[in-house]
Amino acid sequence: IADKTADPMIVAVDMVSQAEHGVDSPVWLVTDSKKLAEKVIDIMPKVINDLPHPEAALSAWNDYGEVILCRDRNEMAEVSDEYAAEHVQIIAEDLDWYLQQLENYGSLFLGEACTVAYGDKVSGTNHILPTKKAGRYSGGLNVGKFIKTLTYQRLTPDANRKIAAVASRISRVEGMEGHARSADIRLRKYFPEEEFAFEVYRQKGY
Repeated sequence: IADKTADPMIVAVDMVSQAEHGVDSPVWLVTDSKKLAEKVIDIMPKVINDLPHPEAALSAWNDYGEVILCRDRNEMAEVSDEYAAEHVQIIAEDLDWYLQQLENYGSLFLGEACTVAYGDKVSGTNHILPTKKAGRYSGGLNVGKFIKTLTYQRLTPDANRKIAAVASRISRVEGMEGHARSADIRLRKYFPEEEFAFEVYRQKGY
């Protein structure tokens, strides 16, 4: 993401640094500056051809490179969240606004001084990150991925007065009669003298 304040050479060099990962590495520029967009499009092939081995980056740019021109920063944020990129670099004014606004990304790099290559190599943040839009629902690899989380429930019979009553009605509205009856049988057993203001099935005994 870059606005009119961004240095087009910095933008292009940073995009090339990611394009060189491989022939199918997508690189995207999201901007609200037509001038910046046109300049970056113009210089990208030149920056790529400066590499000692430009083939992968050139193929990635030609086949997967995109420049998206937006109305304003709100649309830039919307586009970025839709793409949910593995890395999102911001070279724009008001970095804190983007930090608060953006929700879908693997890792965020804020400001011109912070290139994605630092995350690749030295800055220390987790770099096993979600790709292919998985940033919409997942973050980077962390210790939680290796922990088996178990849950359990335990209710008293008296708690069923509220829990079973709600479960019964929700299940019946959803058309899941078997679910509803598993709640109803407990209401009938635990509260045999109670009159209910909603349907509670009387299960036949076998």
